[in-house]
Amino acid sequence: MTTIQASRPPLPPFTRETAIQKVRLAEDGWNSRDAAKVAMAYSIDTNWRNRSEFIKGREQAQRFLERKWNKEHEYRLIKELWAFDGNRIAVRYAYEWKDDSGNWFRSYGNENWEFNPDGLMVNRYASLNDVPIKESERLFHWPLGRRPDDHPGLSELGL
Repeated sequence: MTTIQASRPPLPPFTRETAIQKVRLAEDGWNSRDAAKVAMAYSIDTNWRNRSEFIKGREQAQRFLERKWNKEHEYRLIKELWAFDGNRIAVRYAYEWKDDSGNWFRSYGNENWEFNPDGLMVNRYASLNDVPIKESERLFHWPLGRRPDDHPGLSELGL
């Protein structure tokens, strides 16, 4: 894995417009399920708390994402800006996925992000819960990959 520290616009301090852009770029990246590409949005020394797992550094983040997307099939994610200030952004999100047995889930969560001046995420704190759903209760029906611009967001879906 390369350890180059590149700039990732939009850069802090965030405005409402640039915070929304940053959130959508993160959503698009995670929906790609390309762990190596997504990991490059994080600083080399990034720190995460994801559920009960503590991740230190970009390489651990990439390995975490690889494990995640090997477990969570048909993964589709929507993120929404909750708040922002300076170099920090708070988001709420939901994603749908199924396990190896074909059981469907909707995972609901909140994340707090902190960015360095280059726009790379240095801290990510995620709290989330998985709720079993029936396949007929799914709300995220776009082809795998980026959510289409005309697909409703969390607020429009009542989530």
